[in-house]
This record gives sequence, C-alpha cells and structure tokens, in this order.
Amino acid sequence: MKCSLIASCMILALLVPGKASSSPDSTYEKLDVFAQVLQYIQNGYVDEVKNPELLHGAIRGMLKELDPHSVFMSPEEFKSMQEDTSGAFGGVGLEMERRDDELIVVAPIDDTPAHRAGILSGDRIVKIDGQAVDKMDVGAASRLIKGTPGTKVVLTIDRVEFEQPKDFVLIRQRIRLNPIDKSMPMPGYALIRIKVFTERTERYLKEALVELRKKAGGEIKGLVLDLRNNPGGLLEQAVRVGDLFIADGVIVETRGRARKTEKEYAHKRGTEPAYPMVCLVNGGSASASEIVAGALQDHNRSLIMGVRTFGKGSVQTIIGLKDGSGLKLTIARYYTPNHRSIQEKGIAPDVVVPKTLPSGDSEIHITREADLEGHLTNESKADVSRRKLEAISDYQLRTALVYLRAWERFGRGAKEAKTKP
Repeated sequence: MKCSLIASCMILALLVPGKASSSPDSTYEKLDVFAQVLQYIQNGYVDEVKNPELLHGAIRGMLKELDPHSVFMSPEEFKSMQEDTSGAFGGVGLEMERRDDELIVVAPIDDTPAHRAGILSGDRIVKIDGQAVDKMDVGAASRLIKGTPGTKVVLTIDRVEFEQPKDFVLIRQRIRLNPIDKSMPMPGYALIRIKVFTERTERYLKEALVELRKKAGGEIKGLVLDLRNNPGGLLEQAVRVGDLFIADGVIVETRGRARKTEKEYAHKRGTEPAYPMVCLVNGGSASASEIVAGALQDHNRSLIMGVRTFGKGSVQTIIGLKDGSGLKLTIARYYTPNHRSIQEKGIAPDVVVPKTLPSGDSEIHITREADLEGHLTNESKADVSRRKLEAISDYQLRTALVYLRAWERFGRGAKEAKTKP
C-alpha cells in the first residue's frame, strides 16, 4: 500500500519539470509520514473511510497551498469541465440559477428537449429524478441533469399556475451551446456578446460577423463587443478572437517557471475591417476575456468601456490523471502586448461607465413645446436610430452606442470633410 501511495503522489510531482525545492530524501521522508497517517486513519478512525476519498482529499489540501485556480477535480467534475470547454454535452438544454434558495430556470435553449417540453423561464425545479434540490447547488443539479444522449431524466417543475408540481419526462440529446449572442440594436451598429471562450467561440464569432454584415447592408458602421460577465475559458480561443480584430503584433505574452516566455502574434490575413469598436467589460470579465480586452486596448483597436475587470492574470493547464480525475495547475502569468500584468489589478477601462445611471444624474424635466396642449406635430421623418437608442435600458450598452454614433459623425465625418476640395 505504501509503495502504491508513493507512486501515486509522485505522479503529481513529476507533471511539471523543474528543479525541486527540496532534496529527494526530504520528499520521501514526508511521504513516509503521509503513508503513516493514512495507515492510522484506515485502522483506527471511528468510522470506516474509503481510500479514494482520503487520497483525493489529500490532493485537494496540497493544491490549496498554491493558488485559488490550481484545483483537483474528481472524475465527475473533470468530465463536466471538459464538456463545458467543448461546448457540447448530453443534456436537456436548460440554463439555471440559484435565486432566493430556489433552483430557477433562467431559460430553456431553443430546439432542445426542455424547450420542446414547454419548460419556461422562471419555472422552479423541485426534484431531479425524484431527488430534492433544495440543498443542491447549480453545479450538482447540472451534473444530475446531464447524461448520455437517449437516456431519460425526470424534472419535477413548480409553476404559479400549477395546482401542484408537475413531472416533465425528458430524453437527453446532444446539446451544442453557442457562446455568441448577436444583434443589431441600431441600423448598421452590431452587438456581439461572447459568453465564454469554448472550443468553438472563434467559429461562431466569424459566422455572427458575416450575418451582421449582411444585415447592415455590406458594411458594419461600428461594433460593441460585450465581454461583461465572461469568466474566460480557453487561452487559444482568446488569441484567435483577438487575431480577428488585430492585424499584427503581439496579442499576449505568457511567462512561466524560470521566466520561460512565449508570445502569441496576430496575423493580417482574415482581420476584420477597421470599423470603430467599443469593448464592454466589468468585474465579471476574467482571464481569457481580459486577454482580449488588454490586446484591443494596447493596440488602440477598441475603446474599453465599463468598470475594472476581475484581475485574473494567470494561465492554467489541464492534466488528466489515471483514475479519470483531473488537475488544473497554474503554469504561467500572462501579459498584455505592452508588457502589463493584470494579476490583481485587472484591465482599467478607457472610459468608466457604471452599470446604471448614477443617482442625481437623471435629466431634470423642463416643460417643452411637446408638453403643451394642442401643440403642432413635427412632420419630419422620425430618427429610427435615436428611437431605438433611447429604448435600450442597458446603460453601459446605450453609452457604448452613443460613442460609436459620435465617432461616425465627428470622426469619420470630419475626415471626409477635410478631403473635399
């Protein structure tokens, strides 16, 4: 038992090459102590415990001595993480959240089993396959709902109009999530929200840009790239997204152990036209989204707007272990093209815009012609763009669109006026 335990522990020690901080003899002595404690627990603890749980717990404790992003994952957690980064999994197509100690459906994904069964936004999930969810977090509930395509899962749903909770029998299917939301809030002005950086983010982003360009009549006047509440994801995808908007130069630099440095560069081929851009960020923008925002800022490709980002300036690698579990290990720090480390500091926006209009800044009502009884109406054609802009309740997005419109009028317009004879 002792030999197998030492071998298992040494797998972790050998994953990342480099000079050990202590002598081999000292390491083996500590492992002997660990094996001795394990033996005492196995033979003398008041209740019988399982070896895998003890070993996994020991590994978790070891990684807690490093940093918050170096973690051990059980086989179930590792499988779930792999599905999240691939953007595809077996499930029923539900987005959920914990709200007031209840598991609430945020929205069913279009054309999925949940959507076709009639599950609605705001529904309360009471049970999953007969198991109560009152003390279950979203991650645990998600793992219960996910499964092999073609298998059955029963969700007990409560809704205001139901006399009592109702069972929905759903057959899981292969769900492929689209990490991109796209729209055109004003004629010619595109909005793209990147929710997370999965294996297909770049691909879906390219498709969204093509569709929006057609909708705009062949040319996008301006783009709002929304990275708010994007927790990050795959470094490779962050580099590819940055490459779409930056023609040349460094996108990101990573520095690992012993100052080992690697740089990722932009390529001119396939770069988007130089239309004006505003990139929205907030405290939920982390990791890969900060890489994109930092590159756009340092290359002066986009105005960064919103509030300071999360400040996760480290890179993790994912390692699969022999028993199906996994290790997420911090291996490097990353730097923006101008050699800025954002660890702890985050990306400071060029223009600070809070989530909502600051109190006291609302417009004071003044009686105008339009308020007078019997006033003459304006016969001119209404400004469609302005009406759509005023209808947007998202203060940060509305401010971003105001900046883009101003650039078109005073930036491009001024340049064109100077070129006229």
